[in-house]
Parts: sequence; structure tokens; C-alpha cells
Amino acid sequence: MPDRPSLPLPPPGARRRSLLQALGLALLPTQALPAHAHPASNDAWPRALHVPGGVALLDLGPAPERPVVRAGDVPVLVLGDALAWTAIVGIPLSARVGQAHVTLQATAGAPARRITYRVAAKQYREQRLSVAPRTVDLAPEDLARHERERAHQQQVMATFSTPLPERLTMIQPVPGRRSSSFGLRRVFNGQARNPHSGMDIAAATGTPIVAPLAGRVIDVGDYFFNGGTVWLDHGGGLLSMYCHLSGVDCRPGDSLQTGDAFCRVGATGRVTGPHLHWGVMLNRTMVDPALFLPA
Repeated sequence: MPDRPSLPLPPPGARRRSLLQALGLALLPTQALPAHAHPASNDAWPRALHVPGGVALLDLGPAPERPVVRAGDVPVLVLGDALAWTAIVGIPLSARVGQAHVTLQATAGAPARRITYRVAAKQYREQRLSVAPRTVDLAPEDLARHERERAHQQQVMATFSTPLPERLTMIQPVPGRRSSSFGLRRVFNGQARNPHSGMDIAAATGTPIVAPLAGRVIDVGDYFFNGGTVWLDHGGGLLSMYCHLSGVDCRPGDSLQTGDAFCRVGATGRVTGPHLHWGVMLNRTMVDPALFLPA
């Protein structure tokens, strides 16, 4: 299966003209195409950052129907139109520096081929802490509970629904200071833990949290580590998670519009103080929520 490297996006106007010429179409006014078709020409998309925990925007070129793209066996969000499709790929925090790829199937029944891109290095901050052993080593009953909850959460994270979102830029779900950054690597008593996979926003208990983007509630629960938790599905494998909640004002199946209040800041689960842990997921990969906020 030959590789096809991803190419830098040329200026929007030049790219559009060349695509139209290749398809033998007359040049149309810019407004004739939907705004979400051209990520380089508007602010409706996340910022591309090809690093572990970042987002890759891969130009797929024109095709008469939406191509199917996968990262391994996981479907990837593809947006655009027949003139210009773009794959929006979440890059795992565990990704190695160097060449990475997704697979592309342009039409049903066509052979798949690779689209390659490069992952650059990023040095996330590291924090070393000495704490009481009981806060690091789980009791058997707590470990068993965590394993059950993790299996359930994996089912939630596999959600890939339609309709697909057209706009991906989000609003910050709660005002406040970012108290812990995405990608922070914590070492407790010399034992490395998984990197921080979300954005922590400090706020008082009870502060309303609003939907950063239109979506549907797909899970509400009380979990050992995350405490009160809500998951939202925004379509196409784009999910968001809200943890340590003091109250939940929604239930699975509810539809939310951008700015709708649906839960409240708290300090439930394994935390030391009230804050919102906000996570954003693409193709089952936690990515930096800051990339979805206006620059």
C-alpha cells in the first residue's frame, strides 16, 4: 500500500481555482461554497499542530463523495465537499516523533492508500510529587471499580455519529484560570502516571458549565477518579468530557446548543479542590482543548 505524503495547504484562492480547473468547472463566487469546505480560509476549524496531543488537518483533495479515512481501525472525521475534503485527525499523546499515517479509501470498493504526515516533538511540563502511598496505590476494591468504569468509558469513547459537525471552534465552557495544562506529566513517588489529558479550569463549586459546541449528552456518571462526569457527542468522533462535577442538569439523550448550561463545577472524585477537568477527543484520542478555542 503506497504512501501518499500530505502536502501543505496552498493559499485558499489558488487551491480552489486549481481544483475547479481540474474538475472542468467554471469559477464560482467564493460564497457559493460552504464555509466549512476550506479550513485555510476561515476560523471554523481547530488549529493544526502536528505534535503528540495535537490535531492534523490533512488535505485529501477533490472526490465526488466523502472519502473514508481511518487511523488504524478507528474512523476519522472528514469534512468538506466534492472540491476539497479534509481529514481532521487527533494525534495521540503517546505518538512517536516522525512519520505517521492514516488510510484513505476515496470511494466504496476502491483500494485503500496511505496519507502520511510528520509528528514533531513537543516537551510538556513535568511535575514530581511526593504523596502518601495510599493516594497512589489503589485498594483492591477501588481497583476493581476503576476497571469496570474504564470498560464502560471505552464504549462511550467509541461513539461515532452523524450528522457531522460543520463548525469545530468552541467556546470555553466555564470562565476561570487554567490551573493545569494539557500534557502535564506527573510523577508520584517516582512512579510516572499518564499525562494530563485535558484542561483544568479553576472555578468555585456550583459555577455553571456551558456546552462549548452543540452536541448530545451520551453519558452521565459518577466515577472513582473523575467524580461526577458528563460526555457530549458533537458528531463524527468529536467528543468532549466534563469531570469532578458537583451537579448535573442533563441526562443521556438531551440535545444542547452552544452556550447551554448543563452541569456545575465541583470537587468530586480524586481531586484536591474545585475545578473543571475538560477533555476533547477526536478519533478516540484525547487532544489539547486549547486548539479548539479562538486564538
